[in-house]
Amino acid sequence: MQTLSFQFSAGQPAQGRALVGCVGSGDLEVMLEPGTSGTLAIEVVTSVNGSDARWQQLFQRMFSEQQMPALNISIHDFGATPGVVRLRLEQAMEALADD
Repeated sequence: MQTLSFQFSAGQPAQGRALVGCVGSGDLEVMLEPGTSGTLAIEVVTSVNGSDARWQQLFQRMFSEQQMPALNISIHDFGATPGVVRLRLEQAMEALADD
């Protein structure tokens, strides 16, 4: 297992929390919590060693082009493909917006 950390600039802290997926089922899990103003912090626990560049590219595409709220994002990936990860992240963001 490998733990990766990433940071991007962000706006004000999010107002809610979201959890999608289920780590107990061996599925990709994404947790969103309010973060520190100005920072989008992401921690990934992955079973795929050496996947740093893949994660960086995915997050760069998702979070560098638009102003996101300040969040702490925790991801347990269980070897999920980038498409599945993006889907789960979008699902979590949607759940956060519904709160």
